[in-house]
Amino acid sequence: MIGLLARCGPLSLLLAGFFLTAGGLVARDLRGLLVGLAVELVVWPVLIGRTGFSPMRLLPGLIALVSIAWSNWLLADPRSLEPAALAASRVAFFVLPGLVLVSYIDPFTLGDHLGQRLRLPARPVLAGVVALQQVDSFADDWDTMSRMRRARGLGSGRGPLSRVRHVVAMTLALLVEAIRRAGQMTVAMQARGYSAPVSGGRSRTWAEPAPWTGADTTLVIIGALVAAIPALVPHLPLVA
Repeated sequence: MIGLLARCGPLSLLLAGFFLTAGGLVARDLRGLLVGLAVELVVWPVLIGRTGFSPMRLLPGLIALVSIAWSNWLLADPRSLEPAALAASRVAFFVLPGLVLVSYIDPFTLGDHLGQRLRLPARPVLAGVVALQQVDSFADDWDTMSRMRRARGLGSGRGPLSRVRHVVAMTLALLVEAIRRAGQMTVAMQARGYSAPVSGGRSRTWAEPAPWTGADTTLVIIGALVAAIPALVPHLPLVA
């Protein structure tokens, strides 16, 4: 079954993430945040469906939550679990769903929607699309360069110092490759006239249409309702 997120455009994904971010930042009650997180746990499997989303993509967010909880507990005076839980729950409310939403945004589709629906200037939109597409390829570039270094006998050793040196060398190599590829992409776009202004009353063409469908509206409504939960729950009476 294809989930709702796979049928939504990038603008509705970004708007739903904005609502969740606003709802999490203004929340001040731990009970409301916990109820909101519980609702998210129920809703997200339905929205994702069987689209092959990897839970490993949530790992950076989980590491950030542990760090936030630990630092808030450590710096609280006196030390208490409540401020740590509140800070971690507030961030979890929008960070973890945000990671899920971003994973469904395609750079080229985003460019089509920004240019056609929001009427943003074409040149910065095209530059942003190219930059996002290059970010998506960083993982593949890292894996390729790592295999090349191992083939040359320059792989990381077992010691921590050797691993740090390997990561530093790989990072510098990836930076050089990114700069080189950016230069090539700039020359290619200039040669194809992407930087030339559109004149003569003509409008710039785009690769694909950018429709706003019922799935987009449904997602925005769900995002707004879930984002309002932390603010509404504290005002509800407790059941005896």
